[in-house]
Amino acid sequence: MKDTLTPGLTHTMTYQVTPERTVPNLLPENPDFTAMPEVFATGYMVGVIEAACMEAIRPHLDEDEISLGTHVNVSHVAPTVPGSTVTIDVTLEAIERRALTFSITARDEYAVISTGTHQRGVVNRERFVGRLPQ
Repeated sequence: MKDTLTPGLTHTMTYQVTPERTVPNLLPENPDFTAMPEVFATGYMVGVIEAACMEAIRPHLDEDEISLGTHVNVSHVAPTVPGSTVTIDVTLEAIERRALTFSITARDEYAVISTGTHQRGVVNRERFVGRLPQ
């Protein structure tokens, strides 16, 4: 990690929700999912939140480093329909050794849809890949 990675770092990312990112598409082999309304799926929302945090820190990581999601604690309190734009604001709240803690707020054109925290760990890419089962 570079010295430029410090608490207080903020980042904003926008994401336009497509029909492919709705609940029926999250796990299409499950009839409970396919019967649900076409609204932004929580699972995809978590992925977008992770992406916003990754974007925020990318310029501050060394070339051989990646970050991995280690904990997610977010709400999902309002539906978002396809075509809407979600704006995710992230703030790096704390760095403890190689563990990063972010606060997040996500909103669409109508309401705040999520608040909470996300933690990521910074690791050496080669070392991590080398530990994966073959």
